Amino acid sequence: MAIRRRTAAAAAALITLATLAIGGPAEAAGPPPGVTHEQNPRVPEGAVWTEAYFPSADHSGVELHADVLRPAGLPAHARTPVILAVGPYFGHAGQTGPEGWAQTGPSSRFADFTSGTGLFARGYTYVMVDLRGFGGSTGCLDWVGPGEQADVKAAIQWVATRPWSTGRVGMYGKSYDAVTGLVGNNLRLGALKAVVAQEPVWNMYNYLFSNAVPRPNVTGTPNAYNSIATMAALPDDSARYTANATYETAHPECLTDNLTNNNNPDLDSSYWRARNLAAQARGTSTPLFVTQGFIENNTKPEDAEEYLDNHHGVERGWLGQWEHVRGNETNGQGQLLQGRAGFFDEVMRFYDHYLKGIRPQVQDPAFAIEDNTAAWRAQSSWPTPSYKTRANLSGGAYVDDGVASALAAPADQPWDMEHYTDPVTLPAGQSFADDTHSYFSWSTPTTSAIRITATPRLTLHASAPGNVLVRLWDVAPGGTAVMFDENVSLIEQAGRVAFDLKSTDWTIAEGHQLGVQIGTIGSGSWRDTPTGNTITVTRARLDLALQNPRFDVPTQGGRSPFLDTYLRQYTRTLTGVGTGTFSLSPQKDR
Repeated sequence: MAIRRRTAAAAAALITLATLAIGGPAEAAGPPPGVTHEQNPRVPEGAVWTEAYFPSADHSGVELHADVLRPAGLPAHARTPVILAVGPYFGHAGQTGPEGWAQTGPSSRFADFTSGTGLFARGYTYVMVDLRGFGGSTGCLDWVGPGEQADVKAAIQWVATRPWSTGRVGMYGKSYDAVTGLVGNNLRLGALKAVVAQEPVWNMYNYLFSNAVPRPNVTGTPNAYNSIATMAALPDDSARYTANATYETAHPECLTDNLTNNNNPDLDSSYWRARNLAAQARGTSTPLFVTQGFIENNTKPEDAEEYLDNHHGVERGWLGQWEHVRGNETNGQGQLLQGRAGFFDEVMRFYDHYLKGIRPQVQDPAFAIEDNTAAWRAQSSWPTPSYKTRANLSGGAYVDDGVASALAAPADQPWDMEHYTDPVTLPAGQSFADDTHSYFSWSTPTTSAIRITATPRLTLHASAPGNVLVRLWDVAPGGTAVMFDENVSLIEQAGRVAFDLKSTDWTIAEGHQLGVQIGTIGSGSWRDTPTGNTITVTRARLDLALQNPRFDVPTQGGRSPFLDTYLRQYTRTLTGVGTGTFSLSPQKDR
């Protein structure tokens, strides 16, 4: 009986909302106070803006600030589902720095989303919450740690319990505020019904380190968020907002700690365990809609497979060959940067289903995936390998001198998660005939097209401490090759080393070979410390998940423009290509 009463009450709330939205009889309470677009052009059309404050969930005394955008014309207590965004980029003065606004107002960070979906006309409330230390919130910034996770929890609980909320919450974001959506799922809160997370970081450690080797942004990124956290309020912001916005400036230890804490290379430390979102997702079930570029140059597909494997709920996704962009984003020529049309339509069918109980009339694929041939296919999940194989690689030796690092290491610029990109560091005239810095193993030529999917894993035994870089190359007859995957690791001592490469989805054409390069970290994408040791490698193997493209189910989508950029950047002519010592075919076919 209790379930029936709740169902009836929810249905009544939706009916009431629909009546109000089309101009039916108003409740006794008049429209809520707030600022409209006509009063302040920073407020989206069709919305009314108010501000609110509430405590974080960790009882730390941190006060969080929210900008609330309600559909215009609704009475104060008319209930709607809520789309929530939580992050560091919603400050009134600007997202990552002052944007020159003449007056205060809600952030325009996702104005494309609210206008492109007709969100307010559809009867949704949209709320932006500043993480601690940013915008109008107090407290020390916490790089997705326990403090920020408590902020996400408080935000979900706060919007779910407002008198104008149906209690059904969805989260939306890209990059950092996509990360907070993953955090929301991990919190296992009943009020959170759906998460849309575009280009997130799946494990915060990977953004600053790779297997104990620091990335070049290891201090630049914390410095960037320190800069955002100390951004001043606007002159016409309220006294409360202005006072809260000065918190980091008044507490310089917050900034110092943010730099120090994030300079720890130990993945197994308590600091990084608390920020391993992929591991924390085990057993969670919030419906997820994610996007991920396999050749992303910012928030890379590291631990994406682990997160999705650990998550047991409904999963939707767009995966493909693009950079750090939104699903709806276009370039100057009007090309969709993710190549596929209808992102907002799919997102709203997803939200309507899980926040309003409206079953979609269109059947979207669970996963739409673009591989390196620019062909799109539909899958019920990702990855779905046809078989797995283990390639036993050749032994070899290299000098750990980081030869290219000194030539290519970038300046330590304070890039935040929205803007950082890895430098392109492959030498233009790459030749490996007499190279002492790396060596290669080659597969035999493929007898039919085969796709490398999921997350390759490399295991080897090293003779001495140092560093190791592994790259995978798609090699055509004649030696023209594309580097499509790479990762590095510190070799702390002689012995066994094992690590994952990035997740990938790359089709090797018939007659091509896979080249596996092992050597020193000659790349500006990491800030390694070369040892000068000669490292002999034995017992090297590469574990691969392979998929037969012959069984692909096509779905709509065009070529992502960044794919051509990537191919120009990472195509080289390799010399000395061998006949091959391992096969990509299933074991039973060898």
